[in-house]
Amino acid sequence: MGTKKITTSDITSAEKLLGITYSKSEREQMVQNLEGQILSAKLRRGIKLDNTTPMASKFDPRLPGFQMPSRSGIKLQKKDTKLPKNKEDIAFSSIGEQGKWIKDGLLTSRKLTEIYLERIESFESKLECFATVTKDQALAEADAMDLLTSANIYLGPLHGIPYGLKDLFDTKGVRTGWGAEPYQNRVPFEDAEIVKRLRAAGAVLLGKTTLGALAYNDIWYGGRTRNPWNLNEGSSGSSAGSASATAAALCSFAIGTETLGSITSPSQRCGTTGLRPTFGRVSRQGGMALCWSLDKIGPICRSVEDTGIVLSTLNGYDENDLSSIRAPFNFDTSKNIKDLVIGYLPEAFEDGATEVDRATLKVAMGLGAKVKEVKLEDLPYMSLINILYAEAAAAFEHLTLSDEDDTLTWQDDGAWPNTFRKARFLSAVDHVQLDRLRYLVMKALDNLFSEIDILIGPFDTGPMLVASNFTGHPCLHLRAGFEKLASRGAASLGEGKLSTGEAGTGTKFLIPHGISLWGRLFEEEKILNFGIALEKELGVYKTRPNL
Repeated sequence: MGTKKITTSDITSAEKLLGITYSKSEREQMVQNLEGQILSAKLRRGIKLDNTTPMASKFDPRLPGFQMPSRSGIKLQKKDTKLPKNKEDIAFSSIGEQGKWIKDGLLTSRKLTEIYLERIESFESKLECFATVTKDQALAEADAMDLLTSANIYLGPLHGIPYGLKDLFDTKGVRTGWGAEPYQNRVPFEDAEIVKRLRAAGAVLLGKTTLGALAYNDIWYGGRTRNPWNLNEGSSGSSAGSASATAAALCSFAIGTETLGSITSPSQRCGTTGLRPTFGRVSRQGGMALCWSLDKIGPICRSVEDTGIVLSTLNGYDENDLSSIRAPFNFDTSKNIKDLVIGYLPEAFEDGATEVDRATLKVAMGLGAKVKEVKLEDLPYMSLINILYAEAAAAFEHLTLSDEDDTLTWQDDGAWPNTFRKARFLSAVDHVQLDRLRYLVMKALDNLFSEIDILIGPFDTGPMLVASNFTGHPCLHLRAGFEKLASRGAASLGEGKLSTGEAGTGTKFLIPHGISLWGRLFEEEKILNFGIALEKELGVYKTRPNL
């Protein structure tokens, strides 16, 4: 039987899905034209578009007149901490401390790697935070770094430092399963660009950390990644394993990605320090594409300084990433923060804010920088989420059309399978208009940051999580204190809004609570320096989960 012809009744029904209304004569007029549109769409679907095929159009966060910072370099505070005798103390120490011990011959990369491999073996079953552990490769890489150390060859602050890599980055000969059943046996033929850069810097790959399937939430083909502070709840996502493993000290640091909260949300839940860099700063070549105009790569660590150390290695232009932007990175921890202007939205610290949020703002006000109230232009920021829906549905269109989406474990209303299906009914005209709204949002945040260097606020400050992700502004999220909460549910993008998971009833657990610092485009140094000062004054970042 042939395909049934489009009727005016079909158009009437479709109007409800698109939120529009046509007249009877208008419906009759468009019937024949719609047949042609559908044929064109079907012809296009006959072309296989691999996940590596980019969009021809690309997002650039820079508005006309933008001036790129010119300074470049890294200057860290000297570390004089003695090597602890206790393995756990070594595991929870900073990259800066570990690097100095390795450089000075007090600790070998192999010993440090063995400590983390032992901890992975002990706690992985509780946390489900590693999809693949590359034990033999890690020990070989560590031995290679020790040989260089013995020859007085030092590759930099990540020399011999073990890390976890979110399992959406290609690793030659090592499974990269994207957290999703259809890809769980996928083995790449070459390394992603950031893997090459980390290896060149001397970092040691411990294994592939888990992610919620196709970079959403904390449910993956092997289970659900847990929060080390409360094993009854997930670690949030999608950089679920990276945050969980780092918080539990199963690695020195880990690499995460963020499209809409995937670095900052698990950092909020697990108490890690996550840095989402400016869009375009870090190459995405060899990483799974979810949303070409939104995906960003950044470090997840246990301290602010550590995130700056890792970003200094990740930073750099890559011609193989169409959205890559040539940008210097400067990180001087000796810079004075008293010249900075810190802004905050008063409403963000009123109803819905916690005592930790308000106490953190008070501490920030006492650090010597100028602090002022600011206002953000009133725009429908949340509408931008439809761009994410459309790009993500396009990236994995074949799963929807082939019904392979049914193989994914998570099938709730807010999960990817349902979201991808719904996105098929988004209007292309509305999508273009959303892109124009995005430009207005870029101008709104540009106006905001013309008054201030940094915006401080809770993780879910007004529209900032959405707005700053769509404008490409950097965000640093760090631990600010602790709360007692019952277990929380999963994050969700359903119903056109973002939910980070509400606390239920029952036993309450002491869990970390963080604060976010948003900065100007390509000015991560300022949020890092203020973050270091804030972190030191708050004095809570070294507290460990009890596993």
